[in-house]
Amino acid sequence: MSDIFDRQYDVIVVGGGATGAGTARDCAKRGLRTLLVERFDFTAGATGRNHGLLHSGARYAVTDVESAGECIRENMTLRRIASHCVEGTGGLFVTLPEDDLSYKDTFISACRSAGIEAQEIDPDYAKTIEPALNKEITSALTVPDGAVDPFRLTISNVVDAQLHGASVLTYHEVIDFIRKGERIEGIVVRSTLAGRSGGLLYDKEIRGRIVVNASGIWIHGLSQKMGLGVNMFPAKGALLVFGHRVNNIVINRCRKPSDADILVPGDTISLIGTTSSRISFDQCDNLEVTKEEVDILLRGGAELAPLLAKTRILRAYAGVRPLVADDSDPTGRKISRGIVCLDHAERDGLEGLVTITGGKLMTYRLMAEIATDTVCHKLGVDSECTTATDPLPGSSGTRESEIEKRVFPMQPDSNVLAAKERHGSMLPEEKIDSGDDADLVCECEKVSVGEIRFAFDSLYAGNLLNLRRRTRLGMGTCQGGLCVSRAASILASRKGGEAAVADMKEFLQERWKGMIPVGWGRTLAEADFSSWIYRGVCGLSSTEGTAGAENIEN
Repeated sequence: MSDIFDRQYDVIVVGGGATGAGTARDCAKRGLRTLLVERFDFTAGATGRNHGLLHSGARYAVTDVESAGECIRENMTLRRIASHCVEGTGGLFVTLPEDDLSYKDTFISACRSAGIEAQEIDPDYAKTIEPALNKEITSALTVPDGAVDPFRLTISNVVDAQLHGASVLTYHEVIDFIRKGERIEGIVVRSTLAGRSGGLLYDKEIRGRIVVNASGIWIHGLSQKMGLGVNMFPAKGALLVFGHRVNNIVINRCRKPSDADILVPGDTISLIGTTSSRISFDQCDNLEVTKEEVDILLRGGAELAPLLAKTRILRAYAGVRPLVADDSDPTGRKISRGIVCLDHAERDGLEGLVTITGGKLMTYRLMAEIATDTVCHKLGVDSECTTATDPLPGSSGTRESEIEKRVFPMQPDSNVLAAKERHGSMLPEEKIDSGDDADLVCECEKVSVGEIRFAFDSLYAGNLLNLRRRTRLGMGTCQGGLCVSRAASILASRKGGEAAVADMKEFLQERWKGMIPVGWGRTLAEADFSSWIYRGVCGLSSTEGTAGAENIEN
């Protein structure tokens, strides 16, 4: 551990979401001595709390043509370099009887201006290719939307960054900056595990020539520590996860961006999003979905796909968009999703600090390229970006074009197919298809013992919450009620029983938080049953716990 603090870095990237991981990857590939710092686990912020839409950019074509053009270009790039993270479902924009039909022509024209292929099709044909659609639609258009898994996308960037020499430090929060006159010379970090599972309280200085602030909505607070005015707009968006794949094509409502107008299929589920409302900064770390937001999403979703009104809701969750402030728009809907890169030497006279924000998950790689170009210019490094052409780990080998895990073939190797889909060429097949490695831990998502061991060994899982992000364990119908105890037994063999039990408690508590807003019917009954099992049979006296997360260091 001490070695990671003693090194001198060319660039320190703050924030372990997609943009931070992508920036660390790009910097490392260009030969810079790079450190990536994250206060919790990767994707713990907005990256892990969105709808996983592989944006074609069509949604913003009318209102933000620049962002729309960036989205479609990066959409095509991700299909090339991150095939194991992407599902090319295609997308539909449909008009309902209560919508303005004339908007369709404006929409098509804007898409074509942005370079997005939008093709009008017969509404009856649209209902044939996507049976979940509302039968009353009056128009339909196809666009190159899809689904992308933000968890595996981010981890693939982290893996590639380390393969190119980057160091990684998780569970450490930046609490201050090392400043000498008008220059930033590094950061001060504090372990976020202090007092948990034996974690020690300490502050450490880390030196670097350039610090890149890629911390999303938390850019606001970190900038204030240095007296800088980078004002962010905390726009909360709530989403609902349904118990199975209702639709197989992304369904969008053909109108100006509003609430509950995107229904995205992803892995084994479908989800509807999003709402948009401004919140205070002190809420960003403790997001709650309200009853009103659930009602908005459920009603809007059922308008797009009526079957949703009868489909079980697994959970609700919310994220905060990292938008640059515009106080004239109280919802954040009209704020540009354009990329903002600030060289604070030019803007504020403070050398050694770069901020990268705005954008979307879809444009994370482009944001990383822009930030890294800025860093290289400041350091006098002449090196080209190759992240748009070099495949990510997991997408570097031949992959089956369509894995049939989504229809759940009940065959002996279905867990192998599921794992291949999640990890692509990163996962050696022999690690999951023989002996006890082939045994299933999570039936809902077809997660095997071998895949869990692989995630602990190679994907920086460290604890059960992180394991969920790496493998989808606990994301299915039972929400971890049946599988988390099995996974905990594997963890116990590595970290001991006490740490595994603490992890299990925190995992169950986190799942319960997402179930509270939709706690009725079978969801409530299942949660009550799980509580009875874990409290009564397993003897867990409380669902409160602490995760025995492990630091990642290299």
